[in-house]
Amino acid sequence: MSERFDLIVVGAGPAGLAAAIYGARARLKTLVLDEGVPGGQVKTTHKVSNYPGFPEDIKGSELAAAFARQAERFGATIARSVEITAADLGGLAAPEKRFVLDDEREVVAPAAIIATGARPRPLGVEGEARFRGAGISYCATCDGAYFEGKDIHVVGGGNSAVEESLFLTQFARSVTIVHQFAEFQAEASIAEEALRHPKIRVLWRHEPRGFHGETSLAVMRVEDLAAHAVHDLPTDGVFVFVGMAPQADLVKGLVPLNAWGYVETGEDMSTPVPGLYVAGDLRAKRFRQITTAVADGTIAALAAQKYLRDRYPSRP
Repeated sequence: MSERFDLIVVGAGPAGLAAAIYGARARLKTLVLDEGVPGGQVKTTHKVSNYPGFPEDIKGSELAAAFARQAERFGATIARSVEITAADLGGLAAPEKRFVLDDEREVVAPAAIIATGARPRPLGVEGEARFRGAGISYCATCDGAYFEGKDIHVVGGGNSAVEESLFLTQFARSVTIVHQFAEFQAEASIAEEALRHPKIRVLWRHEPRGFHGETSLAVMRVEDLAAHAVHDLPTDGVFVFVGMAPQADLVKGLVPLNAWGYVETGEDMSTPVPGLYVAGDLRAKRFRQITTAVADGTIAALAAQKYLRDRYPSRP
């Protein structure tokens, strides 16, 4: 027996939870499915300094929890730590969106918002997969405390890499940022703070070429792009922040993707599949911030409401 909803949201990051808030407030029976704890990438962010309404920094985990509480207060149901084992998003003909969960439940709705976001992009170099979780991490908030008093490296030069490098200084003895360019791509204020920090040094114009060790990571092999020379750096750990890869598995083959695998949508977050919307970091767009994800989720929920009113006049 299928459990029926008006709106199913896949993903409980800022986009998904914003959609749930708007859906539930519109009296839509709203279900949110998430493979972990609500919050998406926000819950693993050390601090958030630029979300409107918070003049003081707020921990990412606290902001994520607040989003979830607000969605549930308005009546949305959040299914935590569930896996979608099968999905039928209806294509161009069938209006129903069906999801089978790992507890063998089937949930169905005429409208769905996919907000599965993106995951850390790997470097794709030798030894990376082997040492993931054994010296290589993609989450400073999750793993930083394990490197107390250690000499570590951070790969990347954007906002995430530089912000997390600053965060890691409270644990590590030293943090060396390895960046392929001759300057950071991070915001100027963050970059300047990192360059002033006594625990941080930077290897400009270097790229990782491999990771080596016995049972745990001991060496990162890098190439000096200016000198075209390869050398080994002893390390106690490496944190990788080189961008994100979209999690588009649910919609591949159904909706258009750009060259990088992000979903192309209309301005109202719609896709060619009736009743199917995509919001947040999964969507092709120029900027990816908490605020832009929340905006996407809001627009998708409003568009879904209109879709349901037009197709099913008796609904809210």
